[in-house]
Amino acid sequence: MLETVGLTADESEVYRLLVATGTASAQDISDRSALDAATARLLLRALEHKGLASSVEDSPEWFTAVPPQVALMPRLQRHFDALEQTRAAVYELAETHRRSAWARSTGEAVEIITGAAALRQHLRQLQHGADREMMWFVKAQYVAMSPESNQEEFDALDRGVLYRALYEQAYFDDPDAVDYVVKGVCAGEVSRAVPLLPLRMAIADRSVAILPLAASGTSGNPRELRAAVVRESSLLDALIALFEHHWEIGAPLRVTEEGQIGGAGTTDAASPVGEDRHLLSLMVAGMTDEAIAGQLRISKRTVQRRIQGLMSLAGVATRMQLGWHAARRDWL
Repeated sequence: MLETVGLTADESEVYRLLVATGTASAQDISDRSALDAATARLLLRALEHKGLASSVEDSPEWFTAVPPQVALMPRLQRHFDALEQTRAAVYELAETHRRSAWARSTGEAVEIITGAAALRQHLRQLQHGADREMMWFVKAQYVAMSPESNQEEFDALDRGVLYRALYEQAYFDDPDAVDYVVKGVCAGEVSRAVPLLPLRMAIADRSVAILPLAASGTSGNPRELRAAVVRESSLLDALIALFEHHWEIGAPLRVTEEGQIGGAGTTDAASPVGEDRHLLSLMVAGMTDEAIAGQLRISKRTVQRRIQGLMSLAGVATRMQLGWHAARRDWL
């Protein structure tokens, strides 16, 4: 058992005998064991050299044991410390192996960038390099680039790049959100709205995507913000499919001649007109009654009364049915 602290089996046996007797000579050890006196003497000298025994003053052939708590506990602690250091080194090697194996398996498909400034730069470069199409998931609260600072979108639209943007309902809680959307649509952006988006994302030319990994909006240290850059891979294919799925169920957002979110003309004689069509488009976009009231400068009660009237006009019982009916009849 004492081999762990650097003793051989014979040294361990002699030390045990020495601790039990208190003081002993080589002959005493030989009498109590299968060791001859010469071997016992060599082992006692070895224990003395290792600090586990000491010769008795004026009787060099006699030895006394150094107490185990003095002789062995420091050795045991040093061994424990070395074992912990070895354990930490093994864990570090294992983590390095895991990361390198993952990197080899994924190639260059995924790159992690850190910091809001780095994310902002990548988003600008992504749009600057787009040739055909940009696809956006726009959630409430920005994490790196504010809507009003995204001049790259308008530069790309001028180059003929198609912009498709999906906005989630909570985005319109910002009082300036409608103005941003109207400005984009007027410049050529094709926009739709859905109740909720699973993540923030921008995809350029179906060849590279950027998605911030922050779960919430602007909270947290911007230097610690992390984002994934995903290049051509099955993961990118899945992100494109996710976008297309939400695009299919999204409600179109159009801008009227008056510069408001609304719809174009329709041949449906029973369709809503004027401000009711504007209200309907805002409702389908996911805005709350309070937000709609603020946009139209009317009371919340008036909003609710008009929506009830639109439900009666469409012959439906719920707002969800009204949104489906409006999309099917091209009321938006």
